Amino acid sequence: MPTESKRRPHGRRIRCAGGYQAYLPAPLPPRLAWSAGLVAALSQADRAIGRLAGEGRRLPNPHLLIRPFVRREAVLSSRIEGTQATLGELLAAEAGVAVERSPEDLREVANYVVALEHGVRRLGTLPLSLRLVRELHGKLMAGVRGNSATPGAFRRSQNWIGPAGCTLVDATFVPPPADRLMDCLGAWETFLHDDSLAPLAHAALAHSQFEAIHPFLDGNGRVGRLLITLLLVAKGVLPAPLLYLSAYFEVTRQEYYARLLAVTEKGQWEEWLHYFFRGVTGQAEDALGRIQRIDALLVRWREQLAGASSKLPWLALDRFTENPFWTVNGLAARLGVAFTTAQRAIDQLESAGVVVLATEAKRNRVYCARAILDILDEPPQLPGTQGRRGRRT
Repeated sequence: MPTESKRRPHGRRIRCAGGYQAYLPAPLPPRLAWSAGLVAALSQADRAIGRLAGEGRRLPNPHLLIRPFVRREAVLSSRIEGTQATLGELLAAEAGVAVERSPEDLREVANYVVALEHGVRRLGTLPLSLRLVRELHGKLMAGVRGNSATPGAFRRSQNWIGPAGCTLVDATFVPPPADRLMDCLGAWETFLHDDSLAPLAHAALAHSQFEAIHPFLDGNGRVGRLLITLLLVAKGVLPAPLLYLSAYFEVTRQEYYARLLAVTEKGQWEEWLHYFFRGVTGQAEDALGRIQRIDALLVRWREQLAGASSKLPWLALDRFTENPFWTVNGLAARLGVAFTTAQRAIDQLESAGVVVLATEAKRNRVYCARAILDILDEPPQLPGTQGRRGRRT
């Protein structure tokens, strides 16, 4: 890695009207020193994500597992921004169950799901671009607490990052002023289509630069994390959105913000890449383990249902894979069958140990595939991150 004496900030600070200084990032890519350790970290991350992609291609119905993984990512990404909704609450609410969590929190998490699924669909007709970024932001911020922050529009005023109560003068970080924003975004968009770097390095640089530009009044962190997954799908690294780094960023939150700040202040790109590659490796292995364990459950359950007289219990099992929570009415509507038919299918799943009754209500009973929910909801097992949590500054 470069010696500290040779470090240079990635960009420069300019004085703005009002007496504060704002940061203007230099265009990407920066000059990188690829040490043996950094190359090894990239290679390890590449192997891990390759195994995850291979598993995704092997699954007979990968969309069944992608749906709950998308929702897990939505919960964890939103948690970094202070939203408290849990995965179980989100999934239960989607199944029509009344939960105690505030509607605002649930809406923010649900919007993340909508934005990510919209982004994946749009990649079929629209390349990653500023237009798609605006669309993602519009979906993410529609009807939530940040709705006043012009959903789908780049900011026209100055924003900043810092502790509560700080001002532009004493902020931790001030991104480009509004009148320089589109120049920065134009250079960033050009870099999105740069194929000179390994895809994981490209995604790491693009994410850091996006957060430095901070083009929206609110929602920058969530949009930036969405873009990591979309970049990897767009470049063909992943066949579907299977890898998410929000769990890693949330557990290592203090280091995450410190690494981003060190890029802008000291040009510490290599340290950021090391951190990013470590997260990719850990999260790919974590996701692979969860997918394999859920797949093993499904194989065992399907064997237990092999003697069923109809296909309905199998179809019901697929629905409980998409979302571990279902009411009888909801399942009947989804399968297009009568209430009593759906109840019989659930009864067979309950007898096989697949689902349990999740509420004591006599009407509109809720059932849950608890084993699947437990696998999805357990904390990430990332080497070297136990107990390392931080707060945004």
